[in-house]
Amino acid sequence: MKFSCLRTDLANAVSNVSRAVSAKSSIPALEGILIKGYGEKINISGYDLEIGITTDIEATIQEQGEIVVGARLFSEIVRKLPEEVVCIETDERMVTYITSGQSHFQIIGMSSVEYPDLPVFETTDEIKISSKLLKDMIRQTVYAVSDNKAKPIYTGSLFELEKNSLRIVAVDGYRMAVRYEEIQCSSESKFVVPGKTQQEVLKLISDDEQEVEVLVGQRHIMFKVNSYCVISRLIEGTFLDYKTTIPTETKTEIVINSRVLINSVERVSILNSEKIQSPVRCTMANDEIKLLCSTAVGRASDSFSVPVIGEDVEIGFNNKYLLDALKNCETDEVKLLLNGSLSPMVIKPVKGESFIYLVVPMRLSNEV
Repeated sequence: MKFSCLRTDLANAVSNVSRAVSAKSSIPALEGILIKGYGEKINISGYDLEIGITTDIEATIQEQGEIVVGARLFSEIVRKLPEEVVCIETDERMVTYITSGQSHFQIIGMSSVEYPDLPVFETTDEIKISSKLLKDMIRQTVYAVSDNKAKPIYTGSLFELEKNSLRIVAVDGYRMAVRYEEIQCSSESKFVVPGKTQQEVLKLISDDEQEVEVLVGQRHIMFKVNSYCVISRLIEGTFLDYKTTIPTETKTEIVINSRVLINSVERVSILNSEKIQSPVRCTMANDEIKLLCSTAVGRASDSFSVPVIGEDVEIGFNNKYLLDALKNCETDEVKLLLNGSLSPMVIKPVKGESFIYLVVPMRLSNEV
């Protein structure tokens, strides 16, 4: 194989594709990236048997062929080459020659025969969605995906397609995030997409109004983002019936400025750390919210006025879980719905149903 291309294009492609490369694998080829040179483009792929990322870049190809090169080493070399034009050539011994300006490298590659094929699947559902909308929906829910591999189904998000709508649901046992948007879609289906896959898609999506094409199969999913394809296994299993976990009764209702509450929680959380975790005690009564956090290193309190409708309530939260939910609302005002001190707090927009966030409370000690 022999080709030349722009260093910037190659460096960007290798950097993005390398995120799907195994850091350490019993199959040596999976620690590399697969480069194929055919026609007027080269195809670059990374794959760890769970998720694959592949893309094409324009190149001038003198000899067609395929090679697998170590991802970390190749990426480092390409990133530091001095000139914009890169020439790459391989010989029958799998030696790869990289030339740019006065810089020359030789590295040992591997045969593409040793590289596992990326999954090919039959599409059962297909949707097209604005890249900005998909980016927002994933970003505002993926924070609630579980990292506990003992229950694999919750290490992903439920994608629920109904006629002309998409709902994404993530839950980890301490909080739940639900995002809903109307989209053009004629089919109805449910599938669970790994959190890692969603994070990779997020990194590739731009903020423009281009469309992302999503192809769904029985066991796999593919996101076509700009010039990239992200292909992943779906997580098999039964996802939580999330609708039954949303409290139907409300005893206390508060409409509040999001930033005011975030700032207040952040202030009293200063005393918390990774080693020291105490709940943020929230007392909502007499048209006022009082926040208190007491740890071994000290005590912090804050308060502000806000109309409180219904019963008074005192409730405690993990500060991180509460802040994650509030910061992902991205609306000026939110509605807080509570049903006593032991039931999850519901956070919703003042108007509409575009998101529902649940935060499970922590039990409070009697000490104040």
